[in-house]
Amino acid sequence: MQDDLYGAIVIRGARENNLKNVSLDIPKRRITVFTGVSGSGKSSLVFGTIAAESQRLINETYPAFVQQFMPSYGQPDADQLENISAAIIVDQQRLGGNSRSTVATVTDAAQMLRVLFSRLAEPKLGPPGLYSYNDPRGKCPDCEGIGQVAAMDMSAVVDESKSLNEGALLPKDFARESWWWEIFANSGLFDMDKPVKDYTEEERHNLFHLNDGRKIKVGKIGLTYEGVVSRLKSGLGSKDPESLQPHVLREYEKIFTRAVCPACHGTRLNAAARGSLVNGKSIAELSAMQVSDLAVFIRALQAPQVGPMLEALALRLENLVTIGLGYLSLDRESSTLSGGESQRVKMVRHLGSSLTDITYVFDEPSVGLHPHDVGSLATLMTQLRDKGNTVLIVEHKPDMIAIADHVVDMGPLAGSRGGEVVYEGDFQGLLSSGTLTGKHMMKHQAIKTHVRQPAGEPLRIEHGTINNLQDVSVDIPRGVLTVVSGVAGSGKSSLIQGCLPKAYPETIIIDQNLARGSRRSNTATYTGILDGVRKAFAKENGVEAALFSANSKGACPDCNGLGVIYTDLAHLDPMVTTCETCEGKRFLPEVLEHKLRGKSISDVYEMSIEEAATYFTEAPLKKIVQGLVDVGLGYLTLGQPLSTLSGGERQRLKLAAELGRQGNIYVLDEPTTGLHMNDVDTLIGLFDRLVDAGSTVIVIEHNLDVISRADWVIDMGPGAGHDGGTVQFEGVPGELVKAKGSLTGQYLARRT
Repeated sequence: MQDDLYGAIVIRGARENNLKNVSLDIPKRRITVFTGVSGSGKSSLVFGTIAAESQRLINETYPAFVQQFMPSYGQPDADQLENISAAIIVDQQRLGGNSRSTVATVTDAAQMLRVLFSRLAEPKLGPPGLYSYNDPRGKCPDCEGIGQVAAMDMSAVVDESKSLNEGALLPKDFARESWWWEIFANSGLFDMDKPVKDYTEEERHNLFHLNDGRKIKVGKIGLTYEGVVSRLKSGLGSKDPESLQPHVLREYEKIFTRAVCPACHGTRLNAAARGSLVNGKSIAELSAMQVSDLAVFIRALQAPQVGPMLEALALRLENLVTIGLGYLSLDRESSTLSGGESQRVKMVRHLGSSLTDITYVFDEPSVGLHPHDVGSLATLMTQLRDKGNTVLIVEHKPDMIAIADHVVDMGPLAGSRGGEVVYEGDFQGLLSSGTLTGKHMMKHQAIKTHVRQPAGEPLRIEHGTINNLQDVSVDIPRGVLTVVSGVAGSGKSSLIQGCLPKAYPETIIIDQNLARGSRRSNTATYTGILDGVRKAFAKENGVEAALFSANSKGACPDCNGLGVIYTDLAHLDPMVTTCETCEGKRFLPEVLEHKLRGKSISDVYEMSIEEAATYFTEAPLKKIVQGLVDVGLGYLTLGQPLSTLSGGERQRLKLAAELGRQGNIYVLDEPTTGLHMNDVDTLIGLFDRLVDAGSTVIVIEHNLDVISRADWVIDMGPGAGHDGGTVQFEGVPGELVKAKGSLTGQYLARRT
């Protein structure tokens, strides 16, 4: 839809990544949805071109002195980019932060609550800071406002069957011949050859807890005596584990577990803050409430003197409910939120903004949402547009595509076979466009009628009470495809990821997290392909394999084989520039002269997985690469850094490693994340392969196509948070459509 009144974002000749000279006009102050198969170029167009140019232009408005401390954005590869407004990117990057970062702090609800309590609470404390666990005046002195204290595992501290001379003390700081061991040996308090289990009560107290300041002479030095437990608590135990170096953290985790602070009961606040109440509730109690309940509580408060603040807080909370996050509590740590939850929490901050004529860019905002909640999300998107903003959405779900004023369908396929606009226009036109997206909009997987029969004894979960589970007991059949469904927050993950591995430790969870690795971690290193590639190059050219390692002899000395130079900007994101010496090729020029079937080692890094599947003739390499193609990752390059992969891509990378194995119990958490409808069909085929090979596959999923093709469905609900946590349905998908109490069943029935 072209709107002459507001104009359009003009793109001419865009060539970022796989884009093939893309030119189009995107109407402003409208909702434009970008769709297409995974790897078709949607993100390259929306994030790599439009959003990147907006950020670059904004940064250029700052003085040169300020710019040197900011991330540097290169100019996107395009002939012309015009009429771009300031862009706000709301992506699925998980909200990091430490243990002090919560839903309340991220949404600014914490600040609003503190102001309300400073005005309304009795007994009155005064300034808002007195209600903050990040303020010395408000935090619990015992746990320093963290809500947890270090509890010690004594089995990791002492082996009581041994004497001190035999090494009874296990932490490395107390090993034989160490300073602390010498203090004990010279204290005169212990028989060093007596097993600790035979110590008297006084000797045990002296060893573990004595801390009276006495000096012990070790050689010519006088050192202060301190018992083992006392020393560990005041030293290692007083540290925030998030601040520790990896080798120290390993020692910490051996000795300490985190337990709820007994002084503040996990509320993080001191006694004064906990005792100051509004309508009989402390600020800690309100923060622990489910957001949907808290919204009702705030609306019921009668306080005209803080009317505007109450209204703002109530709206903020109600927006969280509308967006499907009413089951969260404000004291939930932000680092525990999923990518989809993180994105929706970030979104809430922008809904109350007074800014207009902004370009909002969303990366699949419906991730993690049940079909029941997608409608509410669509309403929020239209609200943003109606305030005079341009809304750009990368999305696969038909219900989200349907709200678009304008649709841009990328394709026709992925990687080198994508990068083109295959349809541009309104939603109705997409349905008859003949593109892959258009064909799948009205096409659904049929509900399975001939289901597999279970093999052997079922997997039994008994009396599950983790998080919101309400004493749940279920049988999960072996040897079939089971889908666990329900609205976000209904207890699906608590049941399957929380309870199942405890009962069956052999369970393999294929989630969306990968080991962090280093900047050198990429698709090829993660899958183990590179070892075989180096050997093949070495054999072909009669040289040593180390030459073809970006970490060894053949690496470019200037970038150390990374192909890029990272410039650390302290608290800001590092600046990344292509290495000028090797021009991003990673290797020395003489290494690149060695070829394998006409390709250099750098060429192999740049190859897509799909290309690699035809390039490799070596059987082990071909098998690994084919597995990646089978899970729909053929568009990735072998050298693509793991840090650039989405959660769904990471999960499918793990899934590829499991293909061909049998007899395992697999759990997948929302594996359709980031997948086009066409790719979902492929994924369902992979689940069938795993099951047919003898495995038990359990999928936590909202996608109705996946639910339709299950052999068994467990539907959780009926709602989220304390309104969920019960089993609404257990059975075959054909019966689910008749289950009146199931929201999932209602939405599945609409498609039949």
